[in-house]
Amino acid sequence: MAAFVTLLMLGDVAGAGLAAAIALGAGTAAASLSSWTIAHRLERRIRDVAAVASRYSSTAGTRPASDYGTDEIASVARAFDGPVQELARRLEELARDRARMEAILSGMVEGVLVLDRQGRVQLVNRAAQTMLHVDASAVDRLYLEVIRHPDISAQLTAALRGDEAEPHELPLGRDSSRVFVARAAPVGGANGGAVLVLHDITDLRRADQIRRDFVANVSHELRTPLTAIRGYVEALVDEMPDPEQTRRFLEIVARHSGRMERLVTDLLRLARLDARQEVLDVAPCELQQIAGAVVADLSPAIDAKNQHIAIAVAPDAGMIDADPAKLHDILRNLVENAVNYSPEGADVRVDASRRDGGIDIVVSDSGPGIPPADLARVFERFYRVDKSRSRPGGTGLGLAIVRHLVELHGGTVTAENRPEGGARFTVSLPVRG
Repeated sequence: MAAFVTLLMLGDVAGAGLAAAIALGAGTAAASLSSWTIAHRLERRIRDVAAVASRYSSTAGTRPASDYGTDEIASVARAFDGPVQELARRLEELARDRARMEAILSGMVEGVLVLDRQGRVQLVNRAAQTMLHVDASAVDRLYLEVIRHPDISAQLTAALRGDEAEPHELPLGRDSSRVFVARAAPVGGANGGAVLVLHDITDLRRADQIRRDFVANVSHELRTPLTAIRGYVEALVDEMPDPEQTRRFLEIVARHSGRMERLVTDLLRLARLDARQEVLDVAPCELQQIAGAVVADLSPAIDAKNQHIAIAVAPDAGMIDADPAKLHDILRNLVENAVNYSPEGADVRVDASRRDGGIDIVVSDSGPGIPPADLARVFERFYRVDKSRSRPGGTGLGLAIVRHLVELHGGTVTAENRPEGGARFTVSLPVRG
């Protein structure tokens, strides 16, 4: 009996242990499942937040739509959302400012070069690359390695020390034909550095030289006839010459006063042309008739030198739409120039022919020709091919007036030497309509 009771008690204990084991296993499985579920949800939420952050960076700061939820992770995500959005906005503004600055620097005619405090090139715009003969590879290199001009290097060295440098005018380029003003200044702030600005003043210097030459030439051209007029007038007043000598003196005075009048007239006309105050009065023009009128006007000078003027106008170039008065002035100045520089008994030719899109008018002389180095400058005001001799006639402004009148018609004028000797001027005028 006792043994039976003992067996029953052992069975109860075993059943309780089995039940406890089963309960423990079930609890462990439930806990693992719950933990896995929570971890999976947490991982998914973190991936969602990471995806939102990734979309921030890929959409240039635009706010992506997302539902963070209501738990603690959502609170953290929303807390980061504001600063991230502000940071993205500022980065976008910086990118726009940088693009705007690069566009401005690229479009500037002034050269700009920026150094950091260690003297490394941080920026060099397109104009500075051209002026200094460097390229974009100069960025992040020491300025002494890329800048070969000693004056500019000295300015940058002083600027990196914090010294203010005065602008320097200096030539740049392999042929030193261009003139620049360079100024280097220190950059304030914690980062420091220096900035160099280059201004190309070649055209200003050339214009200033032209102005000086123009004033000097006008003074010379006026002084010569004034001196002659004054001398002969004094002779007439003091010596009371005979009637024949008086007449000769007065003829000289009239000739020089006429030269002064032509000079002033040409100067005023050039001023009007420069100011674009002359307009075209276009009408059909017969080239043969205009060339004949020019020869008739210049017949005294032509006969005095026993010269011959040949006019050859092609049939298809006989008519052209142009301003008759201005076309007459163009031909007159060119033919007068040819007559003045051709020797006695020489031939001067006026030819006109049609080409595609226009008509060429060519005036050829038998003079000494033009040195090749002077061909590009013969249309400048008062320019002398031979500086050692006086002008054979005219005011020295005729070819400059020709160039302006031809350009007013939308054409071009060129000068060249003939293989057989002498000079040839070609006026190319477009065919209108």
